[in-house]
Amino acid sequence: MTGTPLGTAPGSPLRVGLVGYGLAGSVFHAPLIAATEGLALDTVVTSNPERQQQARAEFPDVRLAASPDELFDRAAELDLIVVASPNKTHVPLATTALKAGLPVVVDKPVAGTAAEARELAALAEERGLLLSVFQNRRWDNDFLTLRKLLDEGELGDVQRFESRFERWRPQLKGGWRESGDPAEIGGLLYDLGSHVVDQALVLFGPAAAVYAESDIRRPGAETDDDTFIAITHESGVRSHLYVSATTAQLGPRFRVLGSRAGYVKYGLDPQEAALREGRRPGPDWGAEPESLWGRVGSGESPVTGGGRPEPTLPGDYPAYYAAVAKALLEGAPNPVTAREAAAALDVLEAARRSAREKVTVTL
Repeated sequence: MTGTPLGTAPGSPLRVGLVGYGLAGSVFHAPLIAATEGLALDTVVTSNPERQQQARAEFPDVRLAASPDELFDRAAELDLIVVASPNKTHVPLATTALKAGLPVVVDKPVAGTAAEARELAALAEERGLLLSVFQNRRWDNDFLTLRKLLDEGELGDVQRFESRFERWRPQLKGGWRESGDPAEIGGLLYDLGSHVVDQALVLFGPAAAVYAESDIRRPGAETDDDTFIAITHESGVRSHLYVSATTAQLGPRFRVLGSRAGYVKYGLDPQEAALREGRRPGPDWGAEPESLWGRVGSGESPVTGGGRPEPTLPGDYPAYYAAVAKALLEGAPNPVTAREAAAALDVLEAARRSAREKVTVTL
């Protein structure tokens, strides 16, 4: 994973092939790749004519391919593959890329099971190739701010971490993410749950036990749309994680309770909304107004003025692909490893079993 990949002239950007141009590909990956020094969006794979037109309009120099096979036929012309296609395709496409000698970035969840994720990790290690998982929410503004508070000891010893990724979407949107077919790896547990579990493990370390409640609430829904996960970490911290599409009144994004103080933060990081609106990384990227800052304090609710405002650090999704480029070009660390993703999948699998069997699962 060190040095310049084969096929790339020294000093030229790494040529990236992006598989998938739906929400993940068009909103997140393509703009961030294009904004990263050292990377160039070379090819977009999509068979959808409208998405092909969209890609060409947004990136006039991009090459188009109608299928992954077409992309892999000219693997020698590329330096990195990004898999942003539906969840069920992640493992086969990443496997094909690695066997073709190409480093890979895979959108979360990297696989449907922890075992599959570890098999992919082993293949990448065997081939000496980068395999990285796109866990962009490690670069959310609130998460970066919380890590700073923890590093500085502002909260004391954390006792409970509450994290909510809640939405109010009473009507189904359709598509594979809401499919009840297990092969699709849909549902909120594996979608938003991949984010909140990953964040909890990064902050507070490995999970020792998992308890979960998972429901299908909307008429006609086929898979979970309202799920609660409780993690007891080996460190003793308890994480209470909520993911839902049926929350009529949204709770705080974070509520972190420590022996010295607590931190409460409402609202989602602004980067996804900005990318959806067509804005691109630049000056003031990821910043939010003072009115949305969280509060740090003790003994009183932040809603009634308790605590002090805590300036929110700017969110920084571009840092992920900058780290990928540095890993490939300079041998720097992989920003998110497949083995870290496998640990999160251990928790998600345990949560699914806990909800189904109504038991606490020990890891």
